[in-house]
Amino acid sequence: MSRPRSSPDVLEHLRSQGGLKSGTSETVARQTHVPAATVFGVGSFYHLLADTDTHVRVCTGLSCSLGGADALLTSLAASGVSAAPCSCLAMCDQPAAALVFRRTVPRATVDDITMALNTPDTPTRPSTICLGTIGPEKLDPCRSVFRLSEQQEPLGTWFERAKSIGAKPILDLITDSGLQGRGGAGFPAGVKWRAVAAETSPQKYVVLNADEGEPGTFKDRELLIRRPDLVIEGLAIAAWVTGATDVYCYLRGEFEHPWAAVEHLTRQAEATSVYGNIRFHLHAGDGAYICGEETALLEALEGKRGMPRLKPPFPTTSGLFKKPTLIHNVETIACVPALIQFGAQWFRDLGRTQPGTKLYCISGHVHAPGVYELPLGITLDELIDTAGGPIGTPKAFSPGGASSGFLPMRFSHLPLDFKHLADIGSMLGSAGVVVLNTEASIVSATLDQLRFFEAESCGQCAPCRIGTRWLHTALRSNQDKPGSFSRSTAEDIVWQMKEGSICGLGQAAPLPLESALHYFPEEFGHD
Repeated sequence: MSRPRSSPDVLEHLRSQGGLKSGTSETVARQTHVPAATVFGVGSFYHLLADTDTHVRVCTGLSCSLGGADALLTSLAASGVSAAPCSCLAMCDQPAAALVFRRTVPRATVDDITMALNTPDTPTRPSTICLGTIGPEKLDPCRSVFRLSEQQEPLGTWFERAKSIGAKPILDLITDSGLQGRGGAGFPAGVKWRAVAAETSPQKYVVLNADEGEPGTFKDRELLIRRPDLVIEGLAIAAWVTGATDVYCYLRGEFEHPWAAVEHLTRQAEATSVYGNIRFHLHAGDGAYICGEETALLEALEGKRGMPRLKPPFPTTSGLFKKPTLIHNVETIACVPALIQFGAQWFRDLGRTQPGTKLYCISGHVHAPGVYELPLGITLDELIDTAGGPIGTPKAFSPGGASSGFLPMRFSHLPLDFKHLADIGSMLGSAGVVVLNTEASIVSATLDQLRFFEAESCGQCAPCRIGTRWLHTALRSNQDKPGSFSRSTAEDIVWQMKEGSICGLGQAAPLPLESALHYFPEEFGHD
């Protein structure tokens, strides 16, 4: 059965109306010629459109929880400021973060939030962390893929170089480089490019997935602010090589500074026609983590509820508006200009265990949380050392965001890459590393992650919708009534979630609990 028809304009009109308020559905229905029930269904799916009465949200992602989110919520309540908890705001390096209207406030205090409420048109301060290029000399020396400290080239430089090389050699270059998706799945980029290029449809699309919502991850935020030129250039090259003429950039709605940077460059590109007939379209998300899943993102771009599609067909054959579509994460596409400049073998040689470098995010109990570009395959010990060393004695870490679960420090020598982490039942994901010291409670950290997955499940499939709620509720109930948690029942629920969920959210949601029970049973009262 097909989903109710909608229009890409629905979300834009809802946004301009300030979200779902009394009469909004009918107004937008008249403007877009979409049934009011469909408008309401779409708007109610997205947190920032559905809850229009909440102006202040405090991030309760794991890093912000470790950094004082609960205390901030308590202080706000005591000061008479109404606030609600929310999922990760991709400000894990600057906890605790808050969202006031649609603007992020890093290292938020009651005074900061009150000022933001009273001056909604005043820009917030941008992040001040330093993006390291390679780190200490004892790590493998190599040239930075993103040239973060080098002067930017004029827009169009690498696009023209790519055209002089030719589409077929560029396809070979992407494949030979061994570039894997840097957003989470680690899928070979060359396979995607070839699949879209081989399609004969006269209309194709390239889509930028900048809906960075995985707790512990904030690399795309920084890359878009500091080097948007690499992203735009990479997108234009991808469009030319695959035969696409339209590029859609989907950014988190909370990304105030990244949006401004990307908007400035895309306007400049179109004003100068530096990329010929390639057109850029910017779309702001509305607060739904699930839209980081590529097909859910496509649904959102089409003005629908962001629910993942069944695959096949895959986006490379039937993607945006049912046309062949190449979808890439910010970090992945930003590698393309450097590949054009230095070649495939150069890129392969950068990595320690797999090709390339990686933008590692690290937060939690370290002295210098931030984003560090390092050879793919460095260890946690090296990453912590790069980030100024630990605060206290490390006990556990999450290597790739909430979806990767928890690991004990005996794995701190393991290469942080796609293969080695998968071999032990975890994942590199987006490399959002969160470090927990011995003062942290693994049970509380697990509850944070389970709460996140329950809140962000799209509700489409029963195993995920029911399973995320059951796991979270059961573990929380065990806090009040120790011994009430049934591990055998939980294992049955986990199996159903992994086998029956449509997308990766439901399949990965149990991992925080599974890994915590496996590696830290004593904290749950088990042997």
